[in-house]
Amino acid sequence: MKITIQRESLHSYEVDLADATLLEVLNEIKHTQDSSLVYASGCRSSICGSCSMRANGREVLACSYKVQDGDLIEPLKNVNVIRDLVVDMDKALSFNAKAKAWSLVSGEVSLVSQENEKINEVQSDCILCGSCYSACPVYAVNGEFLGPFSLTRVWRYVSDVREEDTKEKIDTIQTNGIWDCTLCNECTLVCPQDISSKADIEKLRARSAMDGHFDPSFSSGFSFDGSPSF
Repeated sequence: MKITIQRESLHSYEVDLADATLLEVLNEIKHTQDSSLVYASGCRSSICGSCSMRANGREVLACSYKVQDGDLIEPLKNVNVIRDLVVDMDKALSFNAKAKAWSLVSGEVSLVSQENEKINEVQSDCILCGSCYSACPVYAVNGEFLGPFSLTRVWRYVSDVREEDTKEKIDTIQTNGIWDCTLCNECTLVCPQDISSKADIEKLRARSAMDGHFDPSFSSGFSFDGSPSF
């Protein structure tokens, strides 16, 4: 079986393994053919998210993806490559801070019912693999887009019944946020946890409308009195 890996340039390797995961193939290459190959891995159980990369243009976890003959393996997109298949996730993670994607619960924490817990149960399963960030096409035109990675986390907290004030988060995601998303659904398709960031962004748009926000591109076609300006 032959696979090609994007390093400084394309490198092809022949591996005699059947029904193997990408991580197993990478380990075989590193141990028997090329010890200089660099990649990241951790739990080997699709839990830690550290082995995320791209196979044939699609984001995968190396520990679960089954390699096929002729596969092209590349690092994640929209991030700086440190070396080979290892990338720097600092910028992606920084958008969590910009989006204020954390809990603002203060004082005594009340118990959450099972019904309320299920509202954001899926979003809480995010493993920080960065696949959605890599798959998002918006970064090609807007490098400051908060992105599906952070916006899903915002919804996780905005929908939490324990949050006392969600308006600050909703106000924060209006610029380079929910209205910049094209709703293409690429983020959802590559998420190993089946989290739909597209659906979360749509819910954040609905919540924003309730707080008096609206799509700025929609308002540009109307004058102050509400009549069409074209």
